[in-house]
Amino acid sequence: MEFESLNVPIFTKEVDIDEIRRAIKYHPSVWGKYFLTYASTEISSAEEEELQRQKNMVRTMLAQTPDDSLQKLELIDVVQRLGSGYHFEEEIDKSLRYIHDTYLEYTSKDNDLRTTALRFRLLRQQGYPLSCDVFDKFLDGEGNFEESLVENVEGLLELYEAAHFGVHGEEILDKAMEFSSSKLKYLLPNMNCSLSTRVKAALETSIRKSLSRLGPKKFIPMYQHDKSCNEILLNFAKLDYNIVQKLHQKELSEITRWWRALDFANKLSFARDRVAECYFWIVEVYFEPRYHKARIMLTKILNMTSILDDIYDVYGTLDDLQVFTDLVQRWDANALEQVPAYLKICYEALSDVYIEMENEVKEIGELYRVQYAKEEMKKLVRAYLEETKWSYSKDTPTMEEYMKVAIVTATYMMLSTTSLVGMGNLVTKKDFDWVTSEPLLVIASSAVCRLTNDVVGYGFEQKRAAVHCYMNQYGVSKEEAVVEIRKLTKKAWKDMNQECLQPTPVSVPVLTRVVNLARIVHLFYDYADEYSNSKINIKDVIYDVLVEPL
Repeated sequence: MEFESLNVPIFTKEVDIDEIRRAIKYHPSVWGKYFLTYASTEISSAEEEELQRQKNMVRTMLAQTPDDSLQKLELIDVVQRLGSGYHFEEEIDKSLRYIHDTYLEYTSKDNDLRTTALRFRLLRQQGYPLSCDVFDKFLDGEGNFEESLVENVEGLLELYEAAHFGVHGEEILDKAMEFSSSKLKYLLPNMNCSLSTRVKAALETSIRKSLSRLGPKKFIPMYQHDKSCNEILLNFAKLDYNIVQKLHQKELSEITRWWRALDFANKLSFARDRVAECYFWIVEVYFEPRYHKARIMLTKILNMTSILDDIYDVYGTLDDLQVFTDLVQRWDANALEQVPAYLKICYEALSDVYIEMENEVKEIGELYRVQYAKEEMKKLVRAYLEETKWSYSKDTPTMEEYMKVAIVTATYMMLSTTSLVGMGNLVTKKDFDWVTSEPLLVIASSAVCRLTNDVVGYGFEQKRAAVHCYMNQYGVSKEEAVVEIRKLTKKAWKDMNQECLQPTPVSVPVLTRVVNLARIVHLFYDYADEYSNSKINIKDVIYDVLVEPL
């Protein structure tokens, strides 16, 4: 992600760019020492035993519910939305494989919109490349969705969710998105409380863009008040959420201790102090307990990337940054005397994180992973320098020139690669070769980050952004540029949907990291820069997800 700056005027020829850059001020951390208090948090053996007991009960429900029933579709959907799906991946995969193999048989008989859309979505989520022609039966003679469908709100809601899994060329799903969203908004005032709550939540964030922890935290209370609520599923989801939350609290305590020991709040006071925000970002990339080491590694890298971003964006001089970029390319601590103190502090801390990563993977003989991660960091720093040069230049790049660099400075190429380092035997060298080859999925995830970010950041930062480049190249207004850029974001999501369909070049756990990175962007940047200004909404979200139990 590119961490945009707040309250920064667009530069002019009359004002010295260094003065503008260094005039930027960020508010201090809103969390301070708060998470240090969780250092002694432990999960009791009684909690673990109870979790296993309830888990067996849910597993029994999954086994006893026939795969060819609507109840199985509903059960899988609820388990996944409650955040419990990671416990039953094999069972769910087996059931969905059967549902896929018998797909044509059942869809040809089924004329219920809700069932059709739910089955389609669950299978698309699993990567099955189904034809969207299954929705043709719900069209009228003119090729539009039948108006009588407005009487089926549950069906409209499922159609809306299914439409978010569309790929390029699926015109019927584009129509489904427009039809379902407009009808749901129109019907909303007349819905009962439980239904309207679910519809509002869906219109705000579709399942496709829902976050791994925030999504269940919002869904569980809604499910609890739904008439279809199953106490076994509900109780297991609550207990599991609370246990995993304790693990996250202890991890964040450890990371906070590391961060405070670096003392960047004093040594590099110009930079944003956002350790809790960075950890939350990475929790939404992978929350599962098995990714404990990977989470800590990636959070530390993300924190260091935030510091680098502020150095290149708002503090470092062009001369300093050219020398520093050179230093990072050589990865040579012996050349530190060439850079000023603030860059030396940053480099040493960055280098220490990679050394720590090497020590972690050395045990399993996978040192090559850290080298891939380093190369992506070098590429990122080179791109940061290119953007800095633009800030000092009077020239505005074309959109093509801009995006070539900005896709890299979105940081998701580097983060996608680094996210794999701590994933143990779930990844291989083949996965690193794929993720560093700039595949479409990674490019699209990076584009979502960059473009979403640039829309909310326009007018507040001194450097070039997509809106400004588009306006300059095509001679359009800001409003027109924003419309076109949002179209590019939608295109990127369709690219990601396509790349997640079978056959895929890498495993689902690898694909999921890249998609999850795109999802979190919408929380931080859809309406404002919630990373730089973390005092309002995002503070409450972090408290809800990482502090408040169910």
